[in-house]
Amino acid sequence: MRGSERPDPDARAPDAPDAPAAAARARNGVSEGELRIVPANQASWDDLQAILTGTAGRCQCERQRLGDRDWWHLPVEERAAIFREETHCGDPRAKETIGLVAYLDGEPAGWCAVDRRGVYGRVRGSPVPWKERPFESKDDDTVWAIPCLVVRKGYRHRHLTYDLVAAAVEYARERGARAIEGYPLLTGGKEIIWDEMSVGSVGAFASAGFREVSHPTKRRVVMRLDL
Repeated sequence: MRGSERPDPDARAPDAPDAPAAAARARNGVSEGELRIVPANQASWDDLQAILTGTAGRCQCERQRLGDRDWWHLPVEERAAIFREETHCGDPRAKETIGLVAYLDGEPAGWCAVDRRGVYGRVRGSPVPWKERPFESKDDDTVWAIPCLVVRKGYRHRHLTYDLVAAAVEYARERGARAIEGYPLLTGGKEIIWDEMSVGSVGAFASAGFREVSHPTKRRVVMRLDL
């Protein structure tokens, strides 16, 4: 997720013509190639690490969970060790994991973090999810969140974030979630580096049925789907 690229189709407006088709592909298990999305414990650790390169590799998807302060002082190796323990990669019998892995034509292609909203230290500490919603409880474990999406270089521009968000909704629903949220970035049609797009695009969430519930900053919105 390094460098600047041309505008990504994942960042298109919600009414992009093929956005509904992307959600349908996720439901049918087919994308532009054979798409398979599995809980992270059913993926290998090496496959997941193949997806997390550049900034994502340094983050190890722990900044959202630990919060900025605790994350900042940890070496990458320790972040990875925590992440590996939480994902239970390579253990299909594990009862819990913290995200989904997408395979396209058998190759690891994408990652989506999804879990109970309250476990994400950065979400809890950020004003974005809570501004304009003063009565929303940070401790409500029936509300889940999708705070991070990563698509491996070479597999971008295929709407995989649309597929991952749709799959994450079903994953949360099956585990008793009452609602699920995302905190995507408004691009305004401008070039966006992949590091910024790790929170996802409005189009990816809208295509899965999410609606905007607040607009706390100029470039960020809170989107929610009641299940």
